[in-house]
Amino acid sequence: MTSRDVPTFETRRYAGSGGVFLTADVGGDSSAPAVILMHGGGQTRHSWHGATRRLVADGYHVVSLDTRGHGDSDWSPSGEYGLEVLAADLLAVIATLKTRPVLVGASLGGSTGLYAVGNAATPIARALVMVDVIPRVDPAGAERIVNFMRSHVDGFANVEEAIDAVAAYNPHRPRPRDPAGLMKNLRCQADGRLYWHWDPRIVKTSSRLEPPDLVEPLLAAASRVRIPTLLVRGLLSDVVTDAGVAELRGVLPDLEVLGVAQAGHMVAGDKNDVFSKAIGAFLRRHAPL
Repeated sequence: MTSRDVPTFETRRYAGSGGVFLTADVGGDSSAPAVILMHGGGQTRHSWHGATRRLVADGYHVVSLDTRGHGDSDWSPSGEYGLEVLAADLLAVIATLKTRPVLVGASLGGSTGLYAVGNAATPIARALVMVDVIPRVDPAGAERIVNFMRSHVDGFANVEEAIDAVAAYNPHRPRPRDPAGLMKNLRCQADGRLYWHWDPRIVKTSSRLEPPDLVEPLLAAASRVRIPTLLVRGLLSDVVTDAGVAELRGVLPDLEVLGVAQAGHMVAGDKNDVFSKAIGAFLRRHAPL
């Protein structure tokens, strides 16, 4: 087994917008084509565990980012988590890279990538991948996500309670045999309870999580995208609809769409191997090594 088979990462801090520092796992040769991975609302960079390792093993330079207010990144002092400031954070990270990256974003991360690319004065990326998110998501699906996050702001007595909550939200996904992965998305407070590893102020308005209130700005951004764009949707998802995809194609006619069977909104977690292969094929075409 060579070092190529077992990728190594370092934890790095980036100066984001307004003095907020962002934490990322960074791996691979910095002169290779770059890929920035952005997780969904309420997740952390650890949701990309399998994809990051595969991409680095394939030869890419990978930055797997904790969004502000999530994981080990700083919380916003003012509680600001709108797409404008998330896009500004992303631009600050891109500015440190040697090459224009491919942006891969799930849910909130995908909206951030779309907004940033569509509103940039000059090209900032060579390609864009959005994972189970479109400008006009299904309102009921978006509401279910927000309700899940709001229902557990008081934390959990133990990790088993957290596992039960995730299983209730994702009944099609097998319960984890080892809770270590889920523990990376939890933090223990002084009261001994476990809390999700994100700023609870994020859930004060649903528009900070999913884009039902941001349809027109995101459609306008999509109309200005001039780079290869892939939408990966979970075919069990209650967030992305056929009508919403058709609407996005109306302003982004060259959009590629890949449906992943037996996957819900959390596509990478539900079907990581299928997801990683799809991303790899897209990268080989649009960001060859």
